[in-house]
Amino acid sequence: MAKTPLVAPSFLTQGAVRPARGLYVRGLGLVIASSLAVAAATPLPASAQDSLTSALQARVNPDAQMLLEAGELTYDFDRDVISAIGKVEIFYDGFTLEAERVDFDRKAGKMVAKGYVRFTEPDGNVVTSNEMQLSDDFAEGFANSLQLDTPERTRFIADRATRSAGNVTTFENGLYTVYTNPNRPANKPPLWRLRAQKIIHNQQEQVVHFEDASLEFFGQPIAYMPYLSMPDPSVKRKTGFLMPSGVYSQRTGVGVALPYYWALDPSYDLTATLTPMSKQGVLSEALWRQRLVSGSYRVAAAGIFQSQPSEFRGTSGDRRWRGAIHTDGEFRISRDWKWGWDLTHKTDRAFLRDYDSVSFAKSDEVSQIYLAGETRRNAFSVKAYAFQISQEDYNSAPDGHDPIGPFAKVGSSLQDKQPYVLPVIDYDYVFENPIAGGELSLSSNFTSLTRNKTDAFAFNGVDRFRGIDGTFSRLTVQTDWRRTVIDPIGQVFTPFAYVRGDLFFLASQDKNVTALTGDAFAGRFMPAAGLEYRYPFVATFDGGNQIIEPVAQIIVRPDEQRIGQLPNDDAQSLVFDASTLFDYDKFSGFDRAEGGTRANIGLNYKLQFDGGQYLSTMFGRSFHLAGKNSYSQTDLLGATRNSGLETGRSDYVGSAYFDTRYGVKFGAQARFDDKTFAVRRLQAQGTATYGPVVSTLAYAFLGAQPDLGIDKPREEVLGAASLRLSDNWRIFGSLRYDMENRNVVQDGLGVGYDDEGFSLSVAYQEDRSRNNKEPVDRTVFFRFGLRTIGDTQVSTGGL
Repeated sequence: MAKTPLVAPSFLTQGAVRPARGLYVRGLGLVIASSLAVAAATPLPASAQDSLTSALQARVNPDAQMLLEAGELTYDFDRDVISAIGKVEIFYDGFTLEAERVDFDRKAGKMVAKGYVRFTEPDGNVVTSNEMQLSDDFAEGFANSLQLDTPERTRFIADRATRSAGNVTTFENGLYTVYTNPNRPANKPPLWRLRAQKIIHNQQEQVVHFEDASLEFFGQPIAYMPYLSMPDPSVKRKTGFLMPSGVYSQRTGVGVALPYYWALDPSYDLTATLTPMSKQGVLSEALWRQRLVSGSYRVAAAGIFQSQPSEFRGTSGDRRWRGAIHTDGEFRISRDWKWGWDLTHKTDRAFLRDYDSVSFAKSDEVSQIYLAGETRRNAFSVKAYAFQISQEDYNSAPDGHDPIGPFAKVGSSLQDKQPYVLPVIDYDYVFENPIAGGELSLSSNFTSLTRNKTDAFAFNGVDRFRGIDGTFSRLTVQTDWRRTVIDPIGQVFTPFAYVRGDLFFLASQDKNVTALTGDAFAGRFMPAAGLEYRYPFVATFDGGNQIIEPVAQIIVRPDEQRIGQLPNDDAQSLVFDASTLFDYDKFSGFDRAEGGTRANIGLNYKLQFDGGQYLSTMFGRSFHLAGKNSYSQTDLLGATRNSGLETGRSDYVGSAYFDTRYGVKFGAQARFDDKTFAVRRLQAQGTATYGPVVSTLAYAFLGAQPDLGIDKPREEVLGAASLRLSDNWRIFGSLRYDMENRNVVQDGLGVGYDDEGFSLSVAYQEDRSRNNKEPVDRTVFFRFGLRTIGDTQVSTGGL
């Protein structure tokens, strides 16, 4: 039998053998190139040409070239067989074939690869075997005892596999699993796997079919399925059933959520879920999602016709038809402008709490629509808000806080006491060119809200008002100027000034609120000027440095006008601490405007080590120097009386933050009484990661605030921890404890397992935060997931 190197038979001496460095196949012809010679094209036999199918033409470029590299290349004239021997590598249109030997039968149009065969497809799939048979165009193939690994870290193993039509691979007596831990012994089975008599992977349809399949854990079968179908592991969106999940509560009974997903188009899809429940019937839900060129949106709706509404007796859920609709979205109008919405409407307050398996059950009680634009120096937004609460009306406790006048009781008409806010308009602008050497900015706000019922409570025989029946609008415009000057010795001077004007519009206000002005229009004007001084001292030492910086600020302005005569809706939350000490106006909103002359003094200290560890602290207080103290004047709510600013010398405030850079961090904010130095308010939190333990501990203390109806101090501690028992197992728990009333508010405990292909967790939680008189809300949550197969969960409520 004669052999020649494969260059071109007509150009070589019979019997010669020489190494080949390159072999190219163009279309259906051979073109040989080496470092020694280049030959003309030799066409393939007609039988090989006929083997090219339409399916392959869709996957392979007909003009693609084939490159071969091998240690030795020979040609058998008698059998018309080309043999490549020694570290063979063939590259063809994204495919790569590696083997110790490849024999190409030109008559049959097939090649046989032997010895450590590795076949890589353009999409990243890698097939390994000891021997593999392929067609000359790689469209068809056959192998025994092979393994296929995908880029998604999934694995197929089979005794025999056949590839046909360029996209269908059939595995016989096959296994499917995810990549296991590389440290797992070779003879140890993976945690889970699917075993099937036949696995059919259709790459064109992007689906995997299993026939006579069983699910195995640790090599032992636990479930048998005569037929199973799932999307290709590379597919993110595929029409079909999603993994079911279970629900249970005493009021709804046992239920199973059965979701079905339609991948209608690359830009939109639909998910429908039916949840039959043993007590209440079938809960239905539909979720539509769509992505457009400029943004995306979602629309979801859920509803049920309750079989036993009496299970919810005493609540707003005691009705036949219950449901909710939710939609949200955001769209870009241009590079700087966007608009969007987040809206939820419920038939009753408790629907999303009673049926918390609904996909949008965690949606906030705040609905909004907005338009916003922002550039480097401008910001503009228009928003509208509505509030639909989930809290049920309740009978007021005999604590003396029900209002004295003709107003609704504290626990009644809660929804009617919520305002509709339409619109809220904010505009901010920073001028580009300096004015008098400093920065000039403009800010404005317009807010209008309507409330149907006055929200009042009483303390010590005096009515206080969280909100007043009527429509109230306010327009605020403020200009700010500031300039920073640093002198030769490092002192920092920042003079500043601002002018603010407010215009109030009052309509249909509750006439029973006698303190409220009866004017339809009211105005307020507040000019201010001040100076801030800082002088940082830097001291270095071996291993780090420290910075000591005294800070002083003085603000001069007239008294606040019409205190207690104007509504206060957005300045009710007043927290005086280290973060607000140097604010020009310490009120949280626009409805109040701080007046009078005030000085703020503090000291910053920072200790920085070269290793990255640092300690940062601040301590200071505020002084009312002249004029009327806005914080000692009671408005309609009385929110300022226990703020720590109502006296001439304020309470002390301080903060500290410490980072060890070794997993331990600590931060705290505190307010101390100006005379006794007793703690008035304290928030502290620490986190630590040490070995397998991750933990956090938080503490909160709030002193009594009688003017706000808080008769006793509030003191709570919250702790949470997670302990990793091994690479995969962990336990976790949390506890929230009311130290003042000496009772557990919330507690929970759970265990979880996670690896690259499987996750499992079981958690139990108790919640007593809603009302101490109601039964404890107990929840059990179970989650089970197989990567690429799906996740499922079972949750219970009302135990």
